[in-house]
Amino acid sequence: MAPMLSVGSYMDFCLKFILAFGVIFELPLVIILLVRFGMVTPEQLAKQRRYAVLLAFIAGAVLTPTPDVFNQTLMALPIIVLYEIGILVSRTIQRKSN
Repeated sequence: MAPMLSVGSYMDFCLKFILAFGVIFELPLVIILLVRFGMVTPEQLAKQRRYAVLLAFIAGAVLTPTPDVFNQTLMALPIIVLYEIGILVSRTIQRKSN
């Protein structure tokens, strides 16, 4: 009998997950920088919220190793929350600068 999971494949899986979450947690910083440089406004980001949610679920589907909706949702929810945090913080920064 051969083991179904090798150390190499497990480490590869862990590394991909850690990198994916690392990139996802940079989302508020990216949003703040885009607003700060005048490329987008918080209002534009709020108007495009439905597309952000759709992209979050697509990213959740791509980044999760299983095809079930539960894991996809677990990956998409932090993306959506971080998107909203980015909008709120960028609104606050924009008000302070005006």
